[in-house]
Amino acid sequence: MKISAHSLLLSVTLLGASLALHAAETSAPATAPYLLAGAPSFDQSISQFREAFNRDNPTLALDEFRAIDGARDTPTLTRAASKINENLYASTALERGTLKIKSMQITWLPIQGPEQKAAKAKAQEYMSAILHAFTPALTKAQSQQKLQKLLAAGKNKRYYTDTEGAVRYVVADNGEKGLTFAVEPIKLALSDSLGGAN
Repeated sequence: MKISAHSLLLSVTLLGASLALHAAETSAPATAPYLLAGAPSFDQSISQFREAFNRDNPTLALDEFRAIDGARDTPTLTRAASKINENLYASTALERGTLKIKSMQITWLPIQGPEQKAAKAKAQEYMSAILHAFTPALTKAQSQQKLQKLLAAGKNKRYYTDTEGAVRYVVADNGEKGLTFAVEPIKLALSDSLGGAN
């Protein structure tokens, strides 16, 4: 089964579409957080990330990310994707110029038949490895447990987020159209109570 370039573009945009749909339902801004002016980036370029990821996960290699031309790109943002297999893709939003990561996403396009269980397990291995790469304080087993909790909480929801420290986890479950898991940095701010304690 071959997936066309159109399908790749569709899968890469699933998360963005999910964010916009959720925003419309909740009256929140219709822009994904990583697209906003001043949105933070991880302190790692995509090539540094890929090198470290492949070293730490030799059975879950990520090929080179290739830029995707899109109308939604901005003067400060570049999108790129890497095909893992016929139904699994990694995509990223990068700070233009530095190529630092603003969002790292794994998208699984469900398949039917006897291979579905193995394909889903492989997708979750990648999602767990991405979670672990950006949250190294968790062990690999804890990363798998955290991922399962996030996927359960986001099941059948077009958009679900959970924030832990300086990281936001995003699940966009579009059922048979695909499942996207993303990790994004967030800005931390001192609360008023902490600021007033000085």
